[in-house]
Amino acid sequence: MERNMKFYWKLFLSTFYISAFTFGGGYVIVPLMKKRFVEDYKWIEEEEMLDMIAIAQSSPGAIAVNTSIIIGYRLGGVLGALITVLGTVTPPLVILSLVSLAYGLIIDNFVVKCVLRGMQIGVAAVVVDVVITMVAQVLEKKMKLPIIIMLVAFVAAFFIHLNIVIIILLSGCVGASELLFHKFKKRGNKK
Repeated sequence: MERNMKFYWKLFLSTFYISAFTFGGGYVIVPLMKKRFVEDYKWIEEEEMLDMIAIAQSSPGAIAVNTSIIIGYRLGGVLGALITVLGTVTPPLVILSLVSLAYGLIIDNFVVKCVLRGMQIGVAAVVVDVVITMVAQVLEKKMKLPIIIMLVAFVAAFFIHLNIVIIILLSGCVGASELLFHKFKKRGNKK
């Protein structure tokens, strides 16, 4: 893929459009980014995209912005990262600025409350779809460690009520140690 003005414009418009017409935050935007860049444009492989999402989730900050930075950098270097961030943050910035002007007038409106409640239901459905899709992909590949991490993380969060930050850090440490183990194992086999 050639990195010219047309490419960067397409990158900006993609993230701008997804961000402008999506409600619910990163967990809703990320699957749409995956659809756009993996399925529609075929610029990124699906497994690589899942790795990018995992990195974005474990990094501090908004997952939508983190994911757009990683995608932009992967596709277009530093300029690509800047363009995708600009495309991702501009719509919410403009929308929130406009809403803040009229917040007092619309917050008690019955219709607005109903619309927001409907959006919450839609967001929940999209998040459930993302979880089911990602779990299905891990189960399909029969990867033992990610399955064990998912089950332990679920039990720790749902039943033990362990802080999610601790769960993420422990999961990241386990995943990183597994990666390092395989790298050293490959080096040992080469010698």
